Amino acid sequence: MSQQLLTVNDVSAALAANSYLADEGLTTTIFLALALRRPLLLEGEAGVGKTEVAKVLSRWTGGELIRLQCYEGIDASQAVYDWDYSRQLLHLRAAEASGEALGAGTDALEGQLYHERFLLKRALLRAIEPTAGPPPILLIDEIDRADDEFEAYLLEILSDFQITVPELGVFRAERPPIVILTSNRTRDVHDALKRRCLYHWVEHPTFEREVEIVRMRVPHVTEALTRQVAAAVEALRTLHLYKPPGVAETIDWATALGRLGLTRLSEASVTATLGAVLKYREDVERVQQHGIGELVRQSVERSALPA
Repeated sequence: MSQQLLTVNDVSAALAANSYLADEGLTTTIFLALALRRPLLLEGEAGVGKTEVAKVLSRWTGGELIRLQCYEGIDASQAVYDWDYSRQLLHLRAAEASGEALGAGTDALEGQLYHERFLLKRALLRAIEPTAGPPPILLIDEIDRADDEFEAYLLEILSDFQITVPELGVFRAERPPIVILTSNRTRDVHDALKRRCLYHWVEHPTFEREVEIVRMRVPHVTEALTRQVAAAVEALRTLHLYKPPGVAETIDWATALGRLGLTRLSEASVTATLGAVLKYREDVERVQQHGIGELVRQSVERSALPA
């Protein structure tokens, strides 16, 4: 991929060729992130396709996908680097057994232990290593789950694409990775991190776009079922559920219904397969209170409307 020759239309076509249908706003933001070589922060509800952007970019560019899944309490030893203590201990024992330890001073032995061959490179350090092929895609997933301290640690990496290992020095990227950060906004990401990124809020797709996505990802289901599933999911998102279904759930539901050999929604089929699209008992109860028959009726009517 030659980023200098890209246009927004090129990016849109490349995403579609890799089974990702993005709207104009997201496509433009991805184009700018590639052209300006800036990290891209994607926020939105769970299931709207934020993580999938990094996977698609990896397939498109051929760059390795390096994923860092954030969680509460994550620190440098899990995200950046750690020392292989077992190998260091084995090295010491081998030095003692061979008599090398007797002739070497303490400083010399310590210098041997803190060598790059004993360094365990985690996701962030791997992402800035020199590579012969395309630059890797660094996915920092659900950054909102990490602590403030870890978020602050990222600033050096996202500003200068360098990491300091006190025992060895500074590692710098010859070519910066393509960086995608995602957030479900369980908390606000700090302004200092946002300033280093381009930003886009990812919405749930429109009805017609979701129909296109299901057509692309589940091509064996009928057109009627495709449209009715997309319409049903659109209706479910208006019911103030604890966890509104995302695009992934729409695809799962259509796949499940197609696997059952169904061609249209019915009250019985929705009741039997609701667990493919809703993952909380409270949400299932809310839909039952709303009326599954009413949901099916709304879906059939919506699916019949012209675009």
